[in-house]
Amino acid sequence: MQPAREVEHDITVAASAESVYRLIAEVESWPRIFPPTVHVEYLERDEGRERIRIWATANGEPKSWTSRRILDPDRLRIEFRQEVSTPPVAAMGGTWVIEPTSDGGCRVRLLHDYRAVDDDPGGLTWIDKAVDRNSTSELAALKTNVELATGAEADRLLSFEDTVRIDGSAADVYDFLNDAQLWEKRLPHVARVSLLEDVPGLQVLEMDTRTKDGSVHTTKSVRVCFPHRRIVYKQIVLPALLSLHTGNWLLEPDGDGVVVTSEHTVVINTANIAKVLGDQAVVEDAKAFVRSALSGNSRATLGHAKEYAERRR
Repeated sequence: MQPAREVEHDITVAASAESVYRLIAEVESWPRIFPPTVHVEYLERDEGRERIRIWATANGEPKSWTSRRILDPDRLRIEFRQEVSTPPVAAMGGTWVIEPTSDGGCRVRLLHDYRAVDDDPGGLTWIDKAVDRNSTSELAALKTNVELATGAEADRLLSFEDTVRIDGSAADVYDFLNDAQLWEKRLPHVARVSLLEDVPGLQVLEMDTRTKDGSVHTTKSVRVCFPHRRIVYKQIVLPALLSLHTGNWLLEPDGDGVVVTSEHTVVINTANIAKVLGDQAVVEDAKAFVRSALSGNSRATLGHAKEYAERRR
């Protein structure tokens, strides 16, 4: 067995070490902060120790794994180790180290150690690329998103939801939302759809969506599906006005029906506002435009899901 490969990446952040540590510690925020992360759930939590499941992309491929973490807020360190890794990874672990700097900011170091299945050189090269790409993007995104989290650019962030009650079964509604490969035939605003699901419950969905003015834009999302209760997704190919879009279809039983909520969190890409909406447009115009477009599509999808499920009662 070859010794584990050890690598380190680092970045300087203009924010306090404590605030950066808090963002890394709170896994609920990861899909918004770290580009590769799609969804994270706590499996176990105890004093200073956690077991979490992560769904993320690696070299553009959706992957999932379970990790254990040891949190040390006094030393501003978080150790992590994958419990069961996904091939070609045989073992993976590391440490977040946050070091205060004299100017009130901090240096964030991200350490990794890993091995490939059967010490395969090709597998090791794949992991090298994935770790380097993800670590570089995660640290850069952490630096950028600290500004969002600390309020300096909070006006770019928008969260909203649409809800409908359906007199049908959660299973039928879930099937409508899960079977996105049929949306081209079922939803008027979907011009083209491609769905890949190599691992059950982990989907890559690419769509061409029609807007109100007749134009078409392409998006690509990774979706994590929890039968009959929830579908979580993150766009990895975004429309021009967005630099982030995460979403959630939530199904909650209600008597003999189900309440379905479509949740969105977006970050406006200010560099493209003028190109898309004109020179006079500002962030609030972009937020209104995005909310109208996304809510319109969500409400249309919910309406067709309602019709589908209620027809099957």
